[in-house]
Amino acid sequence: MPELPEVETIKNDLNSKILNLKISQVTVSLPKIVKNDLTFFQNILNNNSFSNINRRGKLIICSLKNGNYFLLVHLKMTGQLIYQKGEEIIAGGHNEDQFSLSFPNKHTHLFFTFSDQSRLFFNDLRQFGYLTIVDQDQLNNKLKLYGLEPLSSDFTLKNFRSLLHNRKKNVKAFLLDQNLIAGIGNIYADEVLFASEILPTRSIDTLQTDEIRELHKNIKAILKRAVKYRGTTFNNFVDANGQKGSFLEKLRVYKKEKEPCSKCGGEIIKKRIAGRGTRFCSECQR
Repeated sequence: MPELPEVETIKNDLNSKILNLKISQVTVSLPKIVKNDLTFFQNILNNNSFSNINRRGKLIICSLKNGNYFLLVHLKMTGQLIYQKGEEIIAGGHNEDQFSLSFPNKHTHLFFTFSDQSRLFFNDLRQFGYLTIVDQDQLNNKLKLYGLEPLSSDFTLKNFRSLLHNRKKNVKAFLLDQNLIAGIGNIYADEVLFASEILPTRSIDTLQTDEIRELHKNIKAILKRAVKYRGTTFNNFVDANGQKGSFLEKLRVYKKEKEPCSKCGGEIIKKRIAGRGTRFCSECQR
């Protein structure tokens, strides 16, 4: 699933490419991807344009220029957004072992055609992602479901400690809970816990003061670093400047199962924790 750094990169790329371009046509081949009445959805978008694109957690928020509406896009597990203009192709979202450069393809369920003939494709292998148009009140209600933004000024140590207060779930489940902290998924939860030397199975109420401080520090540091390197990719995805996301090279535990730990030389273990495949070192993490 694309996480905060990947969605942040997509947001930045789209802001540099499609703002204020008139939407000439919206083509929908899988109506269930759209969570509105389809006629309403297309009528609002046709001849409209995006005035700004923001992010909240893993949710992409596109402000529409005409009318007080917003297009929300959530990529969920396997969603992708692919921008194409002539020979230029910029892809972001879920990584695949094989990435087709032919669009639309069998996984393309919706695409926008803009006035300059560029196109934006929404692909989704497992079809869990969605697009929906909301008004300001609906957007406000939606955003209430999201927890603290880990890269915002509100993500202070004091506020982080308050999230932990009286909780007894394991720390991996805590990090994945979007109602508490918005944007962290499986990749970065594993990396943060490894850097903090905390076992993912640890109960929140067993964390010591220094461990809480270390966890808070590493959440911010690792996410910032991942954004700097334009996210984690496993194939030929590129950004708006034609650069691949390179945080893959910085990963220390995710996808490293059965490899030696970079700290102690022991073996990285993979177990299912909090419903997700979780990588950790049982020697370094306590």
